[in-house]
Amino acid sequence: MDALNPKVTSGWRHERGEASLSDVYRTVGTGRHSSRWRRAAAFAGPGYMVAVGYMDPGNWATSLAGGSKFGYALLTVALLSNLMAIVLQSLCARLAIASGRDLAQACRDAYPKWVSVPLWAFAEIAIIATDIAEVIGTAIGLNLLMGIPLELGVLITALDVFVILFLQKLGFRWVEAFIITLLGVIALCFGVQILLADPQWGSVITGFFPTTEIVTNPEMLYLALGILGATVMPHNLYLHSGIVQTRAYGHTVPEKKEALTYATIDSTVALCFALLINASILILAAAAFNAHGRTDIVELGEAHSLLSPLLGLAIAPTLFGIALLCCGLNSTVTATLAGQIVMEGFLKIRLQPWMRRLITRAIAIVPAAIVTIWYGDQGTAELLILTQVVLSLQLSFAVFPLVMFTASKAKMGELVAPRWLSGIAYVIAVVIAGLNVKLLLDFVTG
Repeated sequence: MDALNPKVTSGWRHERGEASLSDVYRTVGTGRHSSRWRRAAAFAGPGYMVAVGYMDPGNWATSLAGGSKFGYALLTVALLSNLMAIVLQSLCARLAIASGRDLAQACRDAYPKWVSVPLWAFAEIAIIATDIAEVIGTAIGLNLLMGIPLELGVLITALDVFVILFLQKLGFRWVEAFIITLLGVIALCFGVQILLADPQWGSVITGFFPTTEIVTNPEMLYLALGILGATVMPHNLYLHSGIVQTRAYGHTVPEKKEALTYATIDSTVALCFALLINASILILAAAAFNAHGRTDIVELGEAHSLLSPLLGLAIAPTLFGIALLCCGLNSTVTATLAGQIVMEGFLKIRLQPWMRRLITRAIAIVPAAIVTIWYGDQGTAELLILTQVVLSLQLSFAVFPLVMFTASKAKMGELVAPRWLSGIAYVIAVVIAGLNVKLLLDFVTG
């Protein structure tokens, strides 16, 4: 089997063709003859890039609303969403390592054009919706910290494409280091804010246990569905199945199994970190707003302005703005990479790396800029929630193919997902589809 262009196995109709993210494909060494700790460290990174998508500004809007309205009660939804994400992202790594394909390439191979082209269109729409949320978050962060108008902030976010190009020239590890550094800043900011807010830790722990009120209270159910819809996002499935292949793991079955183990550990640990951030947003909203009788907070700007008078320290809103800016920057970088994976995987377009980045960025940034300028400074919360509804439309079109591919012995060979794992994944896929349909119906019926 050719290491650079694996031949067709019995489950695939065509050869893979160009590798996923070919300019950085297998560029990160894995230290095959090093200690286990060094090998595990070599695989650390992609999971944190994926984790970014689970704490983007769209999540902030739903978590702020949930925490301010219902206190700590919806922490259990954040935990459940994260457990679902851990399973799905482990399947993404399994698909990539076993087949040498990302999810977009797998869909192109498995389905006829009349199916794969609409799947590509849905994926692009999802990435545009994701990017709108992330661009708005970055622009709001710039506005809160530096007073830059929202419309100008949106255009400034387009410069992140050059950040990616510069860092990838240094090596993909630099991209990961940039992402992880910003994640560290976000964690530090929220850690300080939570200490200032001084939440009721007994209520926090209780909030992680499910309650029947989530189902019986329609308003709570709506916010719970919004948190779920904002957490598990389709572009992360494409992204993870591509960036896992930046590692130069071996081609034998034992080497692939080892790579899968380390990649799964990486994504699981990173997603637990993402849970801490998401839970922190909800805990902050509960302690700072709900505890003071402010149960109607949905706008990011409004939350920023109220933190200082409620917590009594001027640094609180500054930390909130810094965390939001870092979150927006991180998310736009990973969404751009996901856009490249989707376009190349579905359409097989061959372009220079810098041209690929510019095109995929333009596909997302232009609609985002138009919509944001149209909305202006008002209504950003409604727009963020709308992007999550759009994402819910596309999610199942990514989840079901992923689960079906990884459950196929013909496509996955000896790395086929165990039946128990496929069973859990199918349940998750059906639950996500059902809950998102409910969210859409609620949105349409008002």
